[in-house]
Amino acid sequence: MSSTLSDSGNGDDWAGDRDALADILAFHLEAGVDVALGEEPVDRFAESQAARAAAPPLAAQEPPRTAGAAAAPAPPARRAPAPAPAILAPASPPPPDVAALEAREAAASAPDLDALRALLESFEGCPLKHTATRLVFADGNPSARLMLVGEAPGRDEDIEGKPFVGRSGQLLDRMLAAIGIDRTSAYIANVVPWRPPGNRTPTPQETAICLPFIRRQVELANPDFLVCLGGPSAQTLLGLREGITKARGRWVEYDTGSRVIPALATFHPAYLLRTPLGKRMAWRDMLAIEARLGEKRGST
Repeated sequence: MSSTLSDSGNGDDWAGDRDALADILAFHLEAGVDVALGEEPVDRFAESQAARAAAPPLAAQEPPRTAGAAAAPAPPARRAPAPAPAILAPASPPPPDVAALEAREAAASAPDLDALRALLESFEGCPLKHTATRLVFADGNPSARLMLVGEAPGRDEDIEGKPFVGRSGQLLDRMLAAIGIDRTSAYIANVVPWRPPGNRTPTPQETAICLPFIRRQVELANPDFLVCLGGPSAQTLLGLREGITKARGRWVEYDTGSRVIPALATFHPAYLLRTPLGKRMAWRDMLAIEARLGEKRGST
């Protein structure tokens, strides 16, 4: 690549190399590699060999005493050094079934959303907590009549600590604005509140551990309508088994634990960024949400 950059006078070649480098950089950023430790490789084996060569030689053995020479007093016995204190390794997360049980007990004990957030901050049962930068709990108005739930945060959300703030979040904002809603009139969260490494899909065990917390979050927020963004969210919360293309646009009932509310599944904004043809169906879903909000408002 260096000969192409330095010897070739073709600007198109340079543009192609620049695009390739940009793609590689974007890949590493999405994978969580966002810090450069050095520009040149370091040979640690050579460093250790040089350190051993520079070390002073061991002390020479004591020369033998001549006959008749006075015996030197024996050196005082050295006391054995005290054993170093043991360093405890960080406790590993409990097994998934135990962690899920602990999550159910902890979530049920939260009297309000602030307490639920504090419990999640201190909860150690989900391994994703130890690889994520921070907890991504919620955004918007917790008293809103509409609650939207996605699957898991991405890189931008992990940095800011808020759900749907990246490209998919910007599209979601435009979708809501099209029916006269913004983040002050909606409450937004995720099933899994920690970013999986490299934006991978959460495992079934990780989702099961986090499920009691999002269920309690919906119950405490107590919205009039629940919208699941994407197939994983709809399957986890609404128990739908069809793909999102078949499941979307159909109102079902969701039991919050204290009452039953209408719920709808629609496409995740990230899917719409990859598949623009789905925006037409997503727009129908947004119109259905607008209509239900209007009906509820008119009946109260």
